[in-house]
Parts: sequence; C-alpha cells; structure tokens
Amino acid sequence: MIPKRTIDEIFQTARVEEVIGDFVQLKKSGSNFKARSPFVDEKTPSFMVSPAKQIWKCFSSGKGGNVVSFLMEHEHFTYVEALKWLASKYNIEIQEERERTPEEEAAFSERENLSIINEFARDHFVYNLHNNEQGKAIGLSYFIERGFREDIIEKFQLGYCLDEGDAFTKAALGKKYKLDFLEKAGLTKTKEDRSFDFFRGRVMFPIHSVAGKVLGFGGRTLRADKKIAKYFNSPESELYNKSKILYGLYFAKNSIIKHDRCFLVEGYTDVISLHQAGIENVVASSGTALTEDQIKLIKRYTENITILYDGDSAGIRASFRGIDMILEQGMNVKVVLFPDGEDPDSFAKKSTTTELNDYINANSKDFVVFKTNILLKEAGDDPIQKANLIRDIVESIAKIPDAIKRQVYTRECSSMFGMDEQLLINELSKYRKNEIANKFGAPEIHEIEPPFIHVEQADHTKENLEILSRIEAQEYDIIRILLNYGVYMVATEHVETDEEGEEEVVNVEVSVIELIIGEIERDELYFDEDILKKIYDEFKAGLDRGELLSDNYFLRHADPEMQKAAVDIITNRYEISPNWVVKKVYTTSELEKLELAVKQSIYSYKTAKIRKEKDLIQKEIERLNAEDIDAHIDEIMTLLAQQKKLDVVIGKLTNNDSLGRVIH
Repeated sequence: MIPKRTIDEIFQTARVEEVIGDFVQLKKSGSNFKARSPFVDEKTPSFMVSPAKQIWKCFSSGKGGNVVSFLMEHEHFTYVEALKWLASKYNIEIQEERERTPEEEAAFSERENLSIINEFARDHFVYNLHNNEQGKAIGLSYFIERGFREDIIEKFQLGYCLDEGDAFTKAALGKKYKLDFLEKAGLTKTKEDRSFDFFRGRVMFPIHSVAGKVLGFGGRTLRADKKIAKYFNSPESELYNKSKILYGLYFAKNSIIKHDRCFLVEGYTDVISLHQAGIENVVASSGTALTEDQIKLIKRYTENITILYDGDSAGIRASFRGIDMILEQGMNVKVVLFPDGEDPDSFAKKSTTTELNDYINANSKDFVVFKTNILLKEAGDDPIQKANLIRDIVESIAKIPDAIKRQVYTRECSSMFGMDEQLLINELSKYRKNEIANKFGAPEIHEIEPPFIHVEQADHTKENLEILSRIEAQEYDIIRILLNYGVYMVATEHVETDEEGEEEVVNVEVSVIELIIGEIERDELYFDEDILKKIYDEFKAGLDRGELLSDNYFLRHADPEMQKAAVDIITNRYEISPNWVVKKVYTTSELEKLELAVKQSIYSYKTAKIRKEKDLIQKEIERLNAEDIDAHIDEIMTLLAQQKKLDVVIGKLTNNDSLGRVIH
C-alpha cells in the first residue's frame, strides 16, 4: 500500500505535459498544448493538455482527467501501477507501509538485479551488431538480408552475441556483475568451472515488458547445422515468465488501442516485418502455446483478436485450443490463413501496406467457418467424423460466455450443416451444464423436470405444470430470469412528480434485478419455496448494498444448497419460460425480447400469488361466517378490504397499467 504522503508527492511533482509528451507529440497552443488524439484516428487535433490546471481532455473520445488517469487510459495501468510508473520517472522513493518479508525482499532484489543485467546485455548486443566487425559482418548482414530497415533494427533493439565463447560473460564480470545473476538470467552457463555465453553466435531479440523493461531474450542461430536448435529463449526466472509475456506488446499496445484490434502471430520476425509494413498492432506468442495469461494481457487493450497463420502450418489443428481459450475470455476471434508456402514475415516483405491490409481484410474468417473448413477436410465423407466435427464446433461455441453470441453462432452452425437448430442448442446446453459443474465443483446435476419443456412438447404443458404448484413454477421462473439475465438492462418507465404534484412518465433503463425486485417489493409479495426465497433474499440484499449480483456470485456461493440450486437453474436445458408456452408466445430466444420476457414472468408470478392470497382470504371469510358473523364482523370487514385491495392490483395487472414502472 502506497502511503498518502507519497501519493501527494507524486501528484505535486509530476507534470502532465511532460508525462503525456512521452507518449504523444504535443504542440504549443497558447498557454496549452494540443495533439491528435491517441485514442481515436482523427485529422484535426482535438486532444488538449493544460499545464496550468494539470489536466487533459480528448474531445473526440470524451476522455479526460489528470496525469494518473492518462496512464490508466493510455497504458491500461492500474491506479497503483500508474503511481509507481510516475514515482520511477521522477525518482520518488516509495516506501510501502507494510514491510516486506525476508522472502519478498529477496525476490524483489533478485528481480532488480536481473533487470539491470538484462539492460546491460541488451546494450552490449546492440553495440556488437553495429560496432564490432564480426557483429556487422554476420549479425547485421543477416538482418539486412532479411529485409529489415535500419530504423526497425534500432526500434526493436536487435543485437548480436559474438561467437567467441565467453566474450559477453567477460564483459559483464568486468563491470562487476555477479556470475550468479548472469546464470539466473540465462545469459551465462557454467560447466566444470568453465563459464561461457549461452547465446554465443546468435542474433538477439530482446523481449520487453509492457513498460519496456527487458525481461529476457530470444536468440537465433545462423548456422545451418540441424542438430543445433534454431532458437534459444531465456530460461524461466523471477523476472521472465514466458507464459505471461507477448513479444512486441510494448511496441504494439498504442496501435492496438487505436485500432481496437490485435493481430497474433507466431514468431519474432513476423512481428518485426509487419511493423515495417505499417501494421503495428501485432504481437507474438513466441512459439509457445497460447496461454490464458497472454490472452488476458491482450484483453487489457482490446477484445478483438485476429490470428495470422502460415499457409503450410502443421500446427493449425493444435491451435484450436488457443481459440477456445480466447472465446472463453469473452473475446472476438477471427483467423487469416496465408497462401501455401507463405507466412506473415514473407508475405509482408513482398506486399505493400495496402496490399497486406487488403489481403487480411478479405481473408479474415470467423472462427466457426475457419474451424469447420479445416475439420471438414479431415472428415471427408465419414459420417462419424462429421458428427465429431459438429460436436467439436459446438464445444467451442459453448465456451463463449455471452448468451447472445452463443445464439448467433449456434444459428450459423445450424445453417452451415443443415441441422435442426434446437438439436444443437440441446447439445450446447448439455456441454455447458457439465462445464459449469466441473468448474465450480458443484454436486452432480440432474435434468430439471417440467414445467420447463421444449415448445415442441406443448401438448403436454398442462400435465407437466400440474406436477408442481403454479406458485412454485412462477417463483422458479422469476429466479431463473434473475440468474440468467439479472445484470442486463431493460427499458421501463419512471414516474416523476414535480413540485406541483403533477406526474410525468419518462422512459429509462434499469437492470432486470432492479425491475423484478422493485415490482415484488411494491406489492409486498414473498416466496413460498425455501431455496428460491434464499436466492431472492440474496439478490435483494445485494441491491440494498448497491450491488447487482451476477450468476457467478451464486455459482461460487459458500452455501452448497444455494450453489447447487443456482447451477441447476442456470444449466436448465430449455430457456423458454412456461408462461410463454401457456400463452403460446414463441420466440427463438428470450434475449431477443428480454423486456417482454421479464414483464411476462412478473405478471404471471403476481397473478398466481394474488389469486392464491384471495383464495385464502375467501376461505377464511367463509369459516368466520360459518362460526358467527356478528362475533367476527370486524375481522371479516378487514379481510374484505384486503380482498378489495387485491382486486385493484389484479385489475391493474390485467390492464398492464403499471407493470414495469419504477415509481418514486
């Protein structure tokens, strides 16, 4: 935790024009500065910086704030990361209020030492490339032969490790760097008391953090010996974790934000060639299988990923897992396949920027189309293989957290294979049910009995509804909608009263949770079924705290009974509400008509509850009448008044007079 006095010092010291000037080319405009927006493409500068007020404003995007908020917007730092970046820039020491443990102090010290050594190594390798005869003749010649311009070589800080056994190690030891840290950084190897350079004779690709720190290196051999690995990477260390790093992200992040799109390639040279061709929003997984941490890193800057594959890549099939992981993060993924024998590096070198962009745009395929085409080639005419193919596609669609996207892709898949959409929906629901159960360690899930049945079985609806009481069915439906759509926004009416007592109805948007709970509480209704009441009360308590609880809250709930009930309801096979079945209102998806679905569910719930209350009141009146009317006249009159009040509510529901209104 950063102490308040340090935060105050950072704000007092940091200059907004200096910090933003590190990222944006500012031009003096009177007492202010102006520039083209770093957040959107524009021809006329609308980005303003005020040194006097220490604020900035982007009129194109509507964003604005202070020096910290700029770093959070532009660099996607957290608040603490932004403060630490500023402290480093202005040499402000941060003494965190909690002292580090000895273990934490040792880890921190090791990271700092490794970082310093990597910076020295980068400078050493760059110097070799441009100033050493061997470096120029071998390393620099290789990069130039690959078609890389001098400015690109300098931008990516490419270098060369001399093929002289221990030239780098000697230079580092001569600068008093410890052999222990050289070994931990993977720059030096020691065998039988003899130390030598791990990357000797290789051209060097520094691997940067998001903030530009050198975390490690990739080294490519220039020898033709097939027994020697083409690429070596730095080993894992306190500083370098390859599963959490993307090559080129430091150089690409601003372009990714501006274009709201990230191209993903495999290797270092793919990234560099695309940059040289004018496409800068590109990163590489550096030959490793794509990881969840890498995907989340991209998601900090955009939700749109386009994967660029080699035309003859043998690893496309294996990459499907990476696509599924991207989908699971709620991101949008497209795929581009280059012609046979081409990769992003070679294709970029022979194409102009316009030609490259045109090819990518013309050949970007949705993951469903791409995956289907690949698998169809493998399946041929084998019906079993085709069935497995469809199941494979459905499993990918099931990874998508957004219900609307799942619906769209399911429909597209149904059209491509000429299959009944509902069959695919059933398969999708079954897969998601098992995934949720496994993910949250829920108890075994059993199929939910009617009344939630498929519309094609509507002839049996009344029989099935009789299994449960009408009240229980409606309560179940309310909770189902809260769990599935609670945080979604729907249109409703807000009744405002002016100073003269006149009411005005205005249209507003509220969450489904607010609408349902507001309606139920307004008429002082309650749940009969214990577990459904517990879930409802939890939603209400969250709303009272100003929180909208999502389905994940209940899927991770400490109460196993509540967790199991939530899983059972969420993974229910059929989304069509029993209210809609009874009313013969059919739709492909509740989400397409969510407002109607919510209000219909509230209507059915209220109607069932009020009619039950009326029945109970009527029975009580009849009982009192049978005993002695005169003795119970006051009680009877009270019950009749309650009954009349319920009649008024029923009348309003029947006329749909106030359903869905938020009244204050």
